[in-house]
Amino acid sequence: MGRSENRKHKKKKKIGISIGIVLVVLAFGIYYWVDQYNKGLSLSEDGPLKEKNEDYGIFDGPEPQFGEINILLLGSDARKEEDGHSDTLMIANYNQDTKKVKLISIMRDTYVEIPGHRKQKINAAFPIGGPEMVRQTIKENFGLDVHYYAMVDFKGFPKIVDIIAPDGIEVDIPYTMEHGIYMTLKPGVQTLHGDQLLGYVRFRHDYKNDFGRVERQQEVLSKLKDEAVSIHSILSLPKLLGAADAYVDTNLDKMTILSIGKGIMDNKSGKIETLRIPVDGSFTDKRFDYVGEVLDIDLEKNIESLNDFLSDTSEKDVTEAKNEASQ
Repeated sequence: MGRSENRKHKKKKKIGISIGIVLVVLAFGIYYWVDQYNKGLSLSEDGPLKEKNEDYGIFDGPEPQFGEINILLLGSDARKEEDGHSDTLMIANYNQDTKKVKLISIMRDTYVEIPGHRKQKINAAFPIGGPEMVRQTIKENFGLDVHYYAMVDFKGFPKIVDIIAPDGIEVDIPYTMEHGIYMTLKPGVQTLHGDQLLGYVRFRHDYKNDFGRVERQQEVLSKLKDEAVSIHSILSLPKLLGAADAYVDTNLDKMTILSIGKGIMDNKSGKIETLRIPVDGSFTDKRFDYVGEVLDIDLEKNIESLNDFLSDTSEKDVTEAKNEASQ
């Protein structure tokens, strides 16, 4: 055998070894993904979406434009009740150019026009017509297009949190919290885990009422985002998807989810900016016999604040993001 043939033989051998290594790594990766996903599924066996497959009809959100994606986030633990109102209503804004996330919380007692119905609290839109009616209500009152929705049952929140942040989330509790959350949280800086963190974000029996609850929800989501970009959370992604299976209902396709997830990972240092609707100085407390206590808002002032909040991404931010992506 000549030198030329020896070289060809060695080259083929190296290629064969390389292909073998790739196949082994690929097989291990598939096994790991399936194994972790199934472990996540086992955590969601008692999830309400497995017990009852809700049909909310068509969600007629428009196609995203100009690199902006708005996702309606609805949270509740009363999904199986026919009159179950949405307990939490947020809009997550994701900019595909800057990879930034902004979070808008709409107070559930906000008094608005519900299309085809009289004025009511905004959280009444969900039992009237599901996520689509909430989308229409937001569009009619605030002029904001929502493209997708994600409905989260609070029963799964602790399990999802413990996968993302197994070491817990640190918070500063200002005073004892116990009424209405079936536990007692003592004041001071503490590290909370799943069930405790759920109690923390749901507590509203203090002088801030629902306003304090919204602040805590925004705080915890921001901290969970920081945890989600860690190497641990990346490796836990298949388990997280499995656990969320029975607790999250969404019209987001997997490719869009992965695209947004990759963007957030690429922008690890980016903090979530937050806004609350109604903004300070733009509402009055009122009471009506047919709906009870509401927040009667100055719609024009809130629309202006909302538009300012969503449009303050400068050309410099976009240019810097594109430059980083090209490096």
